[in-house]
Amino acid sequence: MGDIEAPDSNRPRKNVLSVLPSKEFASSRKGMLLIAEVALSFISFVCFAASTAAAFVTVPLLEFLAALFLLFAYSTKFNERFKGFLWPLMDFMRCVTASIIFFIISIIAVSKYVDGSSKAAGIFGFIATIVFALDFYLIFNELATFLKQGGGESNEEPSRQQDEFSDSDSD
Repeated sequence: MGDIEAPDSNRPRKNVLSVLPSKEFASSRKGMLLIAEVALSFISFVCFAASTAAAFVTVPLLEFLAALFLLFAYSTKFNERFKGFLWPLMDFMRCVTASIIFFIISIIAVSKYVDGSSKAAGIFGFIATIVFALDFYLIFNELATFLKQGGGESNEEPSRQQDEFSDSDSD
């Protein structure tokens, strides 16, 4: 039995890349929204796949994969390595398109199809619409605040900069 050594508890553990989001990120507002988006998109995908409205299965699948990618990127700080991408803008556009398309296909699924899984997919689609809309509203507020501050170029408030320019123009 000398072949297998007992694990040394004093040795520090190596940082292993995990697929699951960290506890800190999962408990944050953005983490909870992304987890809800992933879950609702997947449930909607399964319901559409089991229904007679299977033509709408593509939208929930694509949104599930996009939300899963961003969940992975934000939780592992993958987005901080690639500064060339405008991550908040990309996330904003994803949420806007997802909320609009989920709303449209949910209305069609609930009104046109009579089977139970189509109705369930429509209901989960409406809930996903609300979650995606909440996410793009919060991202929009963050982007608006960032742009009001001058995009990080200056630390002064925009109202002070306008006052300085108007004072120099009056001379």
